[in-house]
Amino acid sequence: MLSQIKKAAPLVHCMTNYVVANFTANGLLAIGASPIMADEANEVSEIVSTAQSVLINIGTVNDRTAKAMLLAGKKANELGIPIVLDPVGVGATSYRKQLVQHLLKEIQFDLIRCNAGELAAIAGEDWQSKGVDSGIGEIDIARVAKRVALQYKCLVVVTGESDFVTDGHKGLHIAGGREIATRITGTGCLLSAICAASLASSAKPLEGLVTTLKDYKQAAEQSTEEVGIFAVQMMNALQKLAEVKR
Repeated sequence: MLSQIKKAAPLVHCMTNYVVANFTANGLLAIGASPIMADEANEVSEIVSTAQSVLINIGTVNDRTAKAMLLAGKKANELGIPIVLDPVGVGATSYRKQLVQHLLKEIQFDLIRCNAGELAAIAGEDWQSKGVDSGIGEIDIARVAKRVALQYKCLVVVTGESDFVTDGHKGLHIAGGREIATRITGTGCLLSAICAASLASSAKPLEGLVTTLKDYKQAAEQSTEEVGIFAVQMMNALQKLAEVKR
């Protein structure tokens, strides 16, 4: 899928958080996509009009960027551009919960990409949040993810030791990757952006996402177990996978 993204070279409008903006932009460039990171309300509708997909990531959201996200999402819906929601830390505060509920009400997302804790918060399941980390709890991820997919009429990807992707009917678990990826800021956020690029590059969204998740886990497996250089090697592995001739 990464080689397919490289061939399509989609422009991905990333409304993401300042902790991961640079890593996300470089990751998209590594696989041949084009990032743009605009979050000014006065220009987002115009930016969306030039993009092939949109990512809304609430990691460092505030009232100003929340307004811009809403405008961008509505413009993407108007133009039929695929849009991904990454509800970072949605269970951490009431502000985030209310914002995500409002976004899900006002915008038709194509994909929610989350971890187990974020899925639980969106679904109203019992869970002990820990900031923007997954936290602690027990839910039937496949069952809850399918319910959320049907409720919001979108695809759902839940990442973790084993990823799960569903359209509400079909579902698939994807094993692999490395635990060390959870100790690097931005690996999940970059995956959400790559999923947005995947939706812009494939005529079969579910199948494309499955392959994207497999590629991403493969890139992690080809990287080191040392935290300090993992991010660099992960970026190199993504580039090499994207450059494989199909």
